[in-house]
Amino acid sequence: MKVLLPIDGSPCSQRAVEHVIASRARWADAGAMEIHLVNVQPTVSGDVSQFVSSTQLAAYHAEESAKALAQARTLLDAAGVKYSVHARTGHAAVEIAALADEIQCDQIVMGTQGRGALAELLVGGTTLRVVHLTKVPVLLIK
Repeated sequence: MKVLLPIDGSPCSQRAVEHVIASRARWADAGAMEIHLVNVQPTVSGDVSQFVSSTQLAAYHAEESAKALAQARTLLDAAGVKYSVHARTGHAAVEIAALADEIQCDQIVMGTQGRGALAELLVGGTTLRVVHLTKVPVLLIK
């Protein structure tokens, strides 16, 4: 079973990681479990190339992804769970759904709220968009 865990560093996404760790024995009965963490950094809008090189921007996105994924990785490492890490740039819902297709995951486990209720409202509800864009089951964790 392949499980995709979108991580944004929020408490809700950390609860999703804790849920997967707690549930892995039950899921393992269905076969080997593959966990894939993903963090999606938003694309910088506008032309910033006159101020920042593409290499600097890529380094920034990588650093921000690493920060967002740090706690999830710590939890999984402490539980002895193997996982793969993916860092993407773009619209979160679109990138999550695309990765789910690419790796042919069986389920997406994600938090219902990201970096705050207001942020979710302003960005259009990443969780809701993932549910609409993907073909695989999505387990939402409060």
